[in-house]
Amino acid sequence: MKCVNRLVTDRVLWIYETSGPSRRPPSAMMRSPLLRPSLHHFLSLRLLGTAAPKAVERLAADALPVALNFEDPSAFRVKSFGELLRALGVFQLCSVPVLVNNCGKLMSVARTLLGKRGFALFLRPSVYAQFVAGESEGEITHSMEKMSSLGLRPMLAVPIEEDLGESTGERRYNDNLASMLECVDMSHSNAWSKDPMMQLKITALLSPELCVKLSTLLSEQQYDLDLLVRAMDGEPISFPGLQESENTHFLCGLQRLNKVGEASANKVRVLVDAEYTYMNPALSLVTMAMMKKFNQDGAWIWNTYQCYLKESRSLLLEDVRLSISESFCLGVKLVRGAYMDKERKLANSEGCSEPVHESWEHTNDSYNGSLDILLELISRDPQRYRIIVATHNEESVRRAVQRMGELGIDKDGGSVCFGQLLGMCDHVSLTLAQQGYLVYKSVPYGSVDNTLPYLVRRAQENRTVLQGIRKERDLLRLELHRRLRQGLRQGS
Repeated sequence: MKCVNRLVTDRVLWIYETSGPSRRPPSAMMRSPLLRPSLHHFLSLRLLGTAAPKAVERLAADALPVALNFEDPSAFRVKSFGELLRALGVFQLCSVPVLVNNCGKLMSVARTLLGKRGFALFLRPSVYAQFVAGESEGEITHSMEKMSSLGLRPMLAVPIEEDLGESTGERRYNDNLASMLECVDMSHSNAWSKDPMMQLKITALLSPELCVKLSTLLSEQQYDLDLLVRAMDGEPISFPGLQESENTHFLCGLQRLNKVGEASANKVRVLVDAEYTYMNPALSLVTMAMMKKFNQDGAWIWNTYQCYLKESRSLLLEDVRLSISESFCLGVKLVRGAYMDKERKLANSEGCSEPVHESWEHTNDSYNGSLDILLELISRDPQRYRIIVATHNEESVRRAVQRMGELGIDKDGGSVCFGQLLGMCDHVSLTLAQQGYLVYKSVPYGSVDNTLPYLVRRAQENRTVLQGIRKERDLLRLELHRRLRQGLRQGS
């Protein structure tokens, strides 16, 4: 059966590799016309015995899940009157282009004029309260307990990252490590979620300058994952292409990441965030090494795939193959992406072709195609592959739900879950949770100063998903009007 599953896995990977651009050519065997399977043939093989019996029964007997239209404002009845007003106000601000385009500068000016304390008092009740769980453990606990009561699961995120020119030295990276370990402990020790998750930024523990250099080196030669695993364990490896000081820092960074892996293994699933294209190859390399070490018996370390990138599907397929050849479980966080403007500006300034898709429609196709790949794999081996469908796009959510029904994937089995940001897309999150799907909310926490870059990105991201924000705003208004009418009737 293991050999049959491997053959079918190879076939489904070949299907998706040959239906779009891929960086790795198919093998000679797969190029043979006699062995080219169609998707229809692949599904026929599953029905004839390569699929699990449970999946076969469901494919034959189950109807598709109830259609999700996300049009019901009653999803917001769990929110207080003040929360409705705050969300409406924040979304209204996010719909004003001049404010969103200049929000970073405006916040910087406001902080200068009001001072650190005054700026915090200004921001805390509004944008900060909408998108951040709080700063103290008491504030965070209160937010998490309320979320859990609504059937939502928290995915804690320490919003620490660095870009080029922002490196702060080993002492700061060690302080960041302490914050990450606190996040692991907080996620595990509280009864907020049966299967806790957290997010990790590699550049909180490893300098972006080194990540960029590694990414350049990786375009010419590959690093053996075994070397990185040995370095994580403390062996003084000398990596080719790095100067002595860079090698020393890399070893320190790998050992910091190892401490996060050791603390979280079998306790908390760590979702490593993707960042900018000029450092992503290094981030993926390190993440794959962590997977090789910690994902032997389950998907505890996950990688993120940004589907607005033209190469996202080929990267995903490569990593699926790598997980098979290196015998580790693969966890996937599937996102559209959050750095589109900067990626395009950088490509234009350097005279390079843009790495992101030309249109929103192409990004949607990329996302849905990658989603299909993972769901097909999960339907055959739900312990080896896991995915969080991290999107605010209703079409992609409905597609995932439909395919789960068609493939017989349990909605609460843990192999497929959904994710949205705290303070956004609650009409989707709450509706999914009410229907029994596993839903996580990305929950940043920390001081106003530490979360400011995160808040700026959230405002800019709202601009790019304005249609969804408009719908959520309209549903919030309907619920607000309902309560006002109800209050008037009760008062009369």
